[in-house]
Amino acid sequence: PYRCQECGKSFRRDKELAAHRRLHTGDLPFRCADCGKSFSWSSHWLRHQRIHTGEKPYECPECGKSFSRSSHLYRHQRGHAGGRSGAEKPYRCGDCGKSFSWSSHWERHQRIHTGEKPYECPECGKSFGRTSHLYRHQRTH
Repeated sequence: PYRCQECGKSFRRDKELAAHRRLHTGDLPFRCADCGKSFSWSSHWLRHQRIHTGEKPYECPECGKSFSRSSHLYRHQRGHAGGRSGAEKPYRCGDCGKSFSWSSHWERHQRIHTGEKPYECPECGKSFGRTSHLYRHQRTH
């Protein structure tokens, strides 16, 4: 076992410890030739390259939409009714029974029942339940 002198975390391989040390040193050896952004991990650099190449290797089997990251595909699949991820909608409104795939959508929905309008127009003071409604309103000034 290889142990980090900074934090005490142990690793099975010396290469893993060397990569971990970058967290403490701030070393960013992987640099993007297109924009100059640097990364401590080669995997993050490779993932970043997709911004420039437009590559989207992760395709939804349900609708064909493609994504640059597997995590984005997984998040997308949760929204499909009957999709492979089991159409997960674990967030249920106790007031009306409507279900949501995302906690943020459930929280936003709750404002319908509570009447909460946290987004206020700095110009006239009118409040809105959604930022998009505030932005649309601000265009009228």
